[in-house]
Amino acid sequence: MLVAAAVLPHPPMLVPAVGRGGGDDLAELRAECAAAVDAVLEAGAEQLFLIGADIGPHATSFAPWAPGSPGADARLDVPEPLPLALLVGAWLTAGRRRSFVAVSPDLEPAECAVIGADLAASADRLAIVAMGDGAACHDEKAPGYVDDRAPAYDDNVHQAFSTGDLDALLGLDPGTATELMVAGRAPWQVLAGAAAGSDITDRHARLSVRYGVGYHVVTWR
Repeated sequence: MLVAAAVLPHPPMLVPAVGRGGGDDLAELRAECAAAVDAVLEAGAEQLFLIGADIGPHATSFAPWAPGSPGADARLDVPEPLPLALLVGAWLTAGRRRSFVAVSPDLEPAECAVIGADLAASADRLAIVAMGDGAACHDEKAPGYVDDRAPAYDDNVHQAFSTGDLDALLGLDPGTATELMVAGRAPWQVLAGAAAGSDITDRHARLSVRYGVGYHVVTWR
């Protein structure tokens, strides 16, 4: 049964060895993510799963995303090479006992929900950290440049996280997510599947846009 969850973004710049000189804005995001992880760990779950989209190269360090950067090639405490989302999650939860679940960005919502339900049934007290960025098309600096749909998309996702609206999360269209370069769609829907039947009594959600990308930081209890 799911007892706590967090949703976090996964820009590699969160990691100091990669995002050197990011300034106060980046430091604030790091602090928000760290606080969300602490809130999940305080729930006393028996099992912690990190969920992330299986996109891009797999590695045990951040060297592929910051070649030549001092410290970026340091191996993380992970059991095998992982995609970026899970590596950032591993860095945020370093030293903790956790399991990693990489999900294909091509999965349909119903398939994601089934994965989540299976995870929820695997332990009496389960926690999930779903790693995933929102739309990457908010402005000219964004990886996907500008798409006028991006603000409304992330506003709707933020509303769903704020209210615990699982149906809204499961209703996110995979095609639209792909067009807006939303890396978090599948992990969010796995979380929604795991939360089905749970009473989400404590919800905190914040949306910010940095570097043209929507970043959701969420905690559920």
